[in-house]
Amino acid sequence: MENKLIRLTPAQRAKCNRLLKKLCANYDDGNCLLLDDGEPCICPQSICYSVLCRYFRNAVLPAEDSLYAELFCSESKRCEHCGKPFLPKCNRQKYCESCSRQVHRKQKTESEKRRRSVDY
Repeated sequence: MENKLIRLTPAQRAKCNRLLKKLCANYDDGNCLLLDDGEPCICPQSICYSVLCRYFRNAVLPAEDSLYAELFCSESKRCEHCGKPFLPKCNRQKYCESCSRQVHRKQKTESEKRRRSVDY
């Protein structure tokens, strides 16, 4: 993974801070345990508008697929149903996982209606 500085929008920063507080093993009430050398040190990831912490980038951020794809993946696509970015599993995939179930169910229902309406 490249070491380029990625600027976050306010919405992305809010998502990152929620992930940080919820999933980061090194976050302790606003302090970073990795930087602690006897006295508490404020977590730099929680106060800046970029992805600085390597642990956060590699261990915490992949838990939120859409945010990770939006920030780091050039191969990401946008879901045709909801518009959120996602990492496709194959080159023909048009929908994210949550929307694909809904769209497939709707397509199947419409197909059955057409099949039943044909007069024999």
